Amino acid sequence: MALPRQEVADGLAAELARFEDLVRSVDDTGWAAPTRCEGWTVGDVAAHVIGTMTDVVNFRLDGLGTPEVTARQVEERRGRTANELADELAGTAKMAAELLPGFDDEAWASKAPGTYDGTLGDGVEALWYDAYLHSDDIRSALDRASERGDGTSLKASISHLATVLASQGWGPATLALDGVPEWPVGDGSGPRVQADAFAFVLAATGRAAPSTVGLDETVNVYR
Repeated sequence: MALPRQEVADGLAAELARFEDLVRSVDDTGWAAPTRCEGWTVGDVAAHVIGTMTDVVNFRLDGLGTPEVTARQVEERRGRTANELADELAGTAKMAAELLPGFDDEAWASKAPGTYDGTLGDGVEALWYDAYLHSDDIRSALDRASERGDGTSLKASISHLATVLASQGWGPATLALDGVPEWPVGDGSGPRVQADAFAFVLAATGRAAPSTVGLDETVNVYR
């Protein structure tokens, strides 16, 4: 279940602003640097995140997140500079900020439009998580330190991963992670997973070995 509607709306807006600033900070050499996302450069990662947001605000929702749509988002932006993509995101983020207040709590809890398997709230929270996670992919590629911020984006990431893990049949368990509230996976009746929250995000997304948080490969949502 997604976090409350206003919290997600505010968190997504703040994360997109940080992502825009991050993209603008990348020089030409960094733009071409390989990332831990196999086959993707920093520019490709940025193109995916920004392309996803542009598709969403223009209601191009079918197949969102599939390899085919992701490849299209990247190819459509091939050859564009960091500042050009940052400018696109600035406009897209403004449209998102104008759209989100139009959804009430009933709509938030209803099935998301398009092919996304979850509620509207889950889908918007996933956008927040995606921008946060890919920001760290970019920083890693540029040999910059990870940024946890005030913890709100980390909390949203744990919330999203708990939802995905439950949908994949992992658990039940309780995520009792440092720095964020406890999160049940399923009914929470299983074991308590105790680890650093950011380390859990990396392990649950295939960016670090699951053994770093005392788990096995089944925790990787992208396996």
